[in-house]
Amino acid sequence: MNILFIGDIYGSPGRDAVARALPKLRDRYAPDVIIANCENSAGGKGVNASIAGDLFDCGVHVLTGGNHSLYQRGCDELYETEQRLIRPANFPPGTPGRGWTVLNSDAGFPVAVLNICGRAFMQHFDDPFRCADDLVDQARAVTPIVILDFHAETTSEKVAMGWYLDGRVSAVLGTHTHIQTADERVLPKGAAYITDTGMTGPYHSVIGADKDAVMSTMLTLRHTRFDVAPPEDVRLCGVFFEVDPISGLARSIERVRVDLGNL
Repeated sequence: MNILFIGDIYGSPGRDAVARALPKLRDRYAPDVIIANCENSAGGKGVNASIAGDLFDCGVHVLTGGNHSLYQRGCDELYETEQRLIRPANFPPGTPGRGWTVLNSDAGFPVAVLNICGRAFMQHFDDPFRCADDLVDQARAVTPIVILDFHAETTSEKVAMGWYLDGRVSAVLGTHTHIQTADERVLPKGAAYITDTGMTGPYHSVIGADKDAVMSTMLTLRHTRFDVAPPEDVRLCGVFFEVDPISGLARSIERVRVDLGNL
């Protein structure tokens, strides 16, 4: 099975990148499943029904999130009703939405997509490792193909999660820090892994936000509104990986980066 994962979509430049780049990525990789992290897709924080609908219309099968998932006003109903949209499973009990979903892929095999937040330098999420144990057990009762979007701040916590789940999942894919790392690999027991899949959005920025506003805040310690950066040097980043549909183990993984200026 061929699976494409698109890293954190940031604002309208990121959404435009998905719409423009996906046709070529489909031609190149022939993905059976397309997953994208959308927690920054609405103005840099959260997602709304209109944006989620547009991303699904582009061909994305499942949208994952992170600590900003529920930022947009009025999104509770969206998370309760849209089965293809998930948020981290270790939000407190009673939070709208779900932390994992199963889709029937174009290849005819069910695929489980999980979403968990780390807790190092993050909000007070429940223990991500014990949450992973519970979710993976539930998912593997349905399908051997299990993909985790681990939305975490520190490289060490992400690497630890990769080792912790190696042999039990198809992939552990890091998101949140918006900088694509160069450590993609298949771990010894068959889990595809990368510390961060990267950002889909404007790279003349500070991880998607207007660079002048961010620098002003860092220099003066006074809060400045962080708007989405102008659409300059827009890129789509993510990973493509192949999974054996019977064992659920990964065969390969490679970084994906598309410069929209060259399309």
